[in-house]
Amino acid sequence: MTMNLKIDYVEFYSDQLEDTEAFFTKAFDWTFTEYGPNYRDISKAGIGAGLERGQNKAPLIVLRTDDLDLAYAQISAAGAKITKDIFAFPGGKRFEFIEPSGTKMAVWCEA
Repeated sequence: MTMNLKIDYVEFYSDQLEDTEAFFTKAFDWTFTEYGPNYRDISKAGIGAGLERGQNKAPLIVLRTDDLDLAYAQISAAGAKITKDIFAFPGGKRFEFIEPSGTKMAVWCEA
């Protein structure tokens, strides 16, 4: 069965979270909702987005699905390396993987 997965969210990482938040606010007029000391949800970015405290690295591309188990099976069978098995977070569940050329991605569904 083929699924229709679409890009839904992008997570940015920064070891200087407060500085990056201030830059995004000033440069792009984005606003933030704080979810603890290490995560911010970004508003007005044009697509769902977040900012997480962590080592500077490429953004995480997040796809959305209605059937996380099916997406996991399909993506695994296609050759992805699963880097985080399905886990819960506020509002849903997701897993993370690396596609064959090295792009880090994730798939999520609502709780």
